Parts: sequence; C-alpha cells; structure tokens
Amino acid sequence: MTATTNTTAGKAGSLTTVELDHPITRGETEIRSVQLRKPKAGDLRGVSLSDLFDMKADTVMAVLPRVSTPTLAPHEINQLEVSDLFKFSVRLVAVLLPEQAQQEVTQLGLN
Repeated sequence: MTATTNTTAGKAGSLTTVELDHPITRGETEIRSVQLRKPKAGDLRGVSLSDLFDMKADTVMAVLPRVSTPTLAPHEINQLEVSDLFKFSVRLVAVLLPEQAQQEVTQLGLN
C-alpha cells in the first residue's frame, strides 16, 4: 500500500496522499493520487465513529467527499476498486488516532 504523509506537526490540517492502484477517469483527466486531510468534527456529522473505525464501506464512502482533494464525487467513489477503497479506509482511520499513536503506526510501517 503506497501512502505518503505530509503533516503539519499536530495540526488538524495534516494531509495524506493516497496513490491509487486503479486511476479514476474524470472526463479526459486521469486521477492517480488523492490527498486526504484530517477530518474536523463537522466533517463527521451524521457518521458513526465506531463504523468509521470498523472501516464500514458506507461510512468511509460518506466521509471521502468531505476530506478529499480533488473532491471525489459519489459516483466516482462507488466505482473505486476495493484495493483503493481499502487504502482510503486505512488512511482515514490512521489520521483519527491520537498523534502519539500515529507516530507508533508509522514506526511500525503499518501506514
């Protein structure tokens, strides 16, 4: 799984870049990577945190358009390959962890 993290030490604006195994085609443009920012409380409105930590597909798919750049449309998310959806799921859960836990995950190579 290829993902890089650009963090602003402890700030809610940390970004993670996910490289897609299967690019998304939008018109004539091919999207090969997507940046995810750490969600803020409002981005999680109407979403069960336990479902997000369980990486339930519906919950991950509801949050992705709120935190992705470029913003992914619901029909694009519905067409994602499972491997790419899994990458997004792992990264979303990882950025929700406390900063110390994120560092431990990185040190273990689990991100």
